[in-house]
Amino acid sequence: MPTVEIFEPALCCNTGVCGPDVDQALVEFSADMDWARGQGAAVARYNLAGDPMAFATNDVARTFLEVAGSEGLPLVVVDGVTALTGRYPTRTQLANWAGLAAVEANVEAVVAPPGVRMLGLSEAEGCQPGSGCC
Repeated sequence: MPTVEIFEPALCCNTGVCGPDVDQALVEFSADMDWARGQGAAVARYNLAGDPMAFATNDVARTFLEVAGSEGLPLVVVDGVTALTGRYPTRTQLANWAGLAAVEANVEAVVAPPGVRMLGLSEAEGCQPGSGCC
């Protein structure tokens, strides 16, 4: 399984989800990372303020800081290769890089009311659970 490492700028705490003005991107990423770890993904997260040695000992992170500075963070590294810079990954990106199965959206089935025809289907087919159209 691939290893995903996220190198973050200095945050007020190890997740950045603290204080009176919380960044929504950090809230979403924290939830996505917890989800990925719950699925068995190998995901590590390093905060520049709390884990400076992680930056110093990782060639990719160290070189990135020398070139872009902390303003370019976050940096996402997958198996030693830079995958993303300047923003946090989406859940789908995180799942793909971590080698997890595709992320399925929580979408409820669309059910056609009686007598209503769904585009491309006969009235008898409709869009009913199990019909293959939803």
